[in-house]
Amino acid sequence: MDETEFWEIVDSTRQAADGDPEDHAELLVERLLRTDPDAVLDFARHFESRYNRAYRWDLWGAAWVLLDGASDDAFDYFRCWLIGQGREVFEGALHDPDSLADILDDFDDEIDGDGEELGYAADEAYEQLTGTVAPDLGISPAPPEPEGTAIDFEDDGALARRYPKLWERFAAR
Repeated sequence: MDETEFWEIVDSTRQAADGDPEDHAELLVERLLRTDPDAVLDFARHFESRYNRAYRWDLWGAAWVLLDGASDDAFDYFRCWLIGQGREVFEGALHDPDSLADILDDFDDEIDGDGEELGYAADEAYEQLTGTVAPDLGISPAPPEPEGTAIDFEDDGALARRYPKLWERFAAR
């Protein structure tokens, strides 16, 4: 599976789910079940690679503003959710996390847990196809600390300056 096919699967299942993250995860599992175990593992590698790529302080800061705080787990689920939004949103957020304010029309502030199931979709599909747990993907784990410069989440002024669009749109909740 190449990168284009990975994003096509993410996009087609997201569109069919009509914005419901639980449905999206279920549809993703169903779609992966139409492939073979090797393709499921390829999908999992693509997902994990992007998940690790999004382990950045600037994205955590954006998640913090969007979610009115983001624990370690909430940021993990946010990264899964971000991948689930498709290539354009994902790449846009990596380029400029504050741009999420421009592209999120109907943002649900409960997404902190909604992305979790997307992160397990490939594992679930693999287990259903093979009856066994997915093997190690051979991908280096994310570093112990996010990439980039740490952010002081308690400094509202710094967050407002760093994420002016997100702050204006979401911090007043």
